[in-house]
Amino acid sequence: MGETGGALIAMSGGVDSSVAAWLMVERGWRCMGLTMRQYQDDTCHLAAFPTCCSPQDIEDARQVAFQLDIPYQVMDFSAAFRTRVIDKFVRVYESGGTPNPCVDCNRYMRFTTLLEIADQHNLSHVVTGHYARTAYDPDTGRWLLKKALHGEKDQSYMLCRLSQSQLARIIFPLGEMEKAQVREIAEEHYFVNARKHDSQDICFIPGGDYGAFLERYTGKTYPAGDYLDMQGNVVGRHEGAVRYTLGQRRGLRLAMGEPVYVTGKDMVANTVTVGPNEALFSSSLLAEDMNWIAIADLTAPMRVTAKTRYRQQEQSALVTPLEGGQVRVDFDQPQRAVTPGQAVVLYDGDNVVGGGTILSTTGEKEQR
Repeated sequence: MGETGGALIAMSGGVDSSVAAWLMVERGWRCMGLTMRQYQDDTCHLAAFPTCCSPQDIEDARQVAFQLDIPYQVMDFSAAFRTRVIDKFVRVYESGGTPNPCVDCNRYMRFTTLLEIADQHNLSHVVTGHYARTAYDPDTGRWLLKKALHGEKDQSYMLCRLSQSQLARIIFPLGEMEKAQVREIAEEHYFVNARKHDSQDICFIPGGDYGAFLERYTGKTYPAGDYLDMQGNVVGRHEGAVRYTLGQRRGLRLAMGEPVYVTGKDMVANTVTVGPNEALFSSSLLAEDMNWIAIADLTAPMRVTAKTRYRQQEQSALVTPLEGGQVRVDFDQPQRAVTPGQAVVLYDGDNVVGGGTILSTTGEKEQR
């Protein structure tokens, strides 16, 4: 029999959370399913798009819960999600950064809310379908966030904001499984979502057109402006600086005799600077708002591997503490398109050391 306190299962309607629920039931846990409705389609003007909060997703989750014979609820958190996640996304984009709303959702919404609801129902743990692992380290007395056993699905990057108290109460049943195994279980039990496609987009921006979303959501029209080359010369007209991200090549509509990429933006002047691929590399970054997991605090330089994007391979680096809680991450090899606003996540082997928000990049030319 599982823990007497029971488990609250976050059920999105997808195959991963459904199989996570099945695994917990099989282990003998007292379970309850919950779907967090995080926005209404009309909030983001998404009625024409399939989204993770769609009626179909909710119905899929409800059907799986019925098959598992566990209680199930749908709760609306769209107002809080709008304030804590979507509005921040808009602010960061309008200021020239590139936010990571999935990290923010896990930080400000999902796990905080799930644990509060678990407490209301006298449930000791929260379960999600993330591909990651947790473990307790008796030598340090700390809970660890570990990469999934099979790296191709690892989602520890997105979970870098989890606190010690949260990690102590979270279970990731899929952390040692491959996706094919998960789908096989779902098919064996005739889950309606066994072959449902994984979402590749930000949940409230299906299709990935950030500029169109910003205009729909804010009601603003972002004005066109000048493209500049690395010397500050005007080389064309862009369609609004918020539509472009560092490292972007596609959609620039510039004929300059060689490939060019977005290398910078000035939101006040409404200019987008373009240049060669070589101009995108940085040897180090500054990060702030760090959340330490494997260690209580960083008090001395430490060798780590680091990721500055979810899909990136980890890169060898040295992280050094600075005043005010900031850190400097010096890479062994310069890294491409390190973007302010994104998360930098530090690893020691399989363990997440900690994560923070990229503030700026430095040293673009020193190591080239």
